[in-house]
Amino acid sequence: MGLFEFLHIAIIALYGLGTVLFLTGLGTSNDRLKKVAVWLAAAGFALNTVDLVLVIAREPGALSAGKFYFNILAWCVLAVYFYLWWRLRLEFLAITALPLALLLFVSSMAMGGIRVIMPPELTALFFGLHIATLILTMGVLIMAFGAGLAFLHYNRKLKTKAGLASMGKDVPSLDKFDRVNRWAILVGFPLFTLGLFSTFFWYWIAPGKQFAWDVMKIGSLAVWFLFAFLFHQRLVLGWRGRKPAVLTIWVFAGMCISLIHHTITFRSMP
Repeated sequence: MGLFEFLHIAIIALYGLGTVLFLTGLGTSNDRLKKVAVWLAAAGFALNTVDLVLVIAREPGALSAGKFYFNILAWCVLAVYFYLWWRLRLEFLAITALPLALLLFVSSMAMGGIRVIMPPELTALFFGLHIATLILTMGVLIMAFGAGLAFLHYNRKLKTKAGLASMGKDVPSLDKFDRVNRWAILVGFPLFTLGLFSTFFWYWIAPGKQFAWDVMKIGSLAVWFLFAFLFHQRLVLGWRGRKPAVLTIWVFAGMCISLIHHTITFRSMP
């Protein structure tokens, strides 16, 4: 068994065990299990970091491999989660971060035959401004998606006495979920704007590259307008609570559809 195979098995095992323990701890109100789950996730995150560094250092064509982007997206989800855990002590969002990190990392194993065509004259610029910012946006929106679902679920429970009694003492306040939403919109929209419009800039300066509207570009622009509306309503007009939570879920859904379409459109089989 090679080094990469060992790392991949260890990462999947740590993410998988962390997911099971956290869900079990949440269901049984066992704080110890949840803490162990978070530490397992941290260990998996550390190994995932080592894996990414080795891939970039040892494989010259790493940036053109489809599996690399799912791998780094899994890493990004946990990076955002640990940041929020540090800032807000919001351990609860592991219910979103751990299963999705596991799913994305396992998915990266199935992407070995997919190649991403990179512009040779602007590889660093294109990767830094377009792909990296969109990956960060997805990581941020995944956490906002989890916080939005949690806000809607527990807000509905608060309206009934039976639901209030069943919430338990470990559920964070709705204000924390709303703060995640605000932070995600504040950070995510500028990143998405930079990532999206860097593509148009590339078409403008790339020699012999002609810009043409297609379903992918129109769909991405539609998501941007929806995100811009959410950004304005949240930060300018002071939206809070249910409305931004619902709209963030729609923005996330649009981003997922765009990601799937990009994967299908730009893949080239060797």
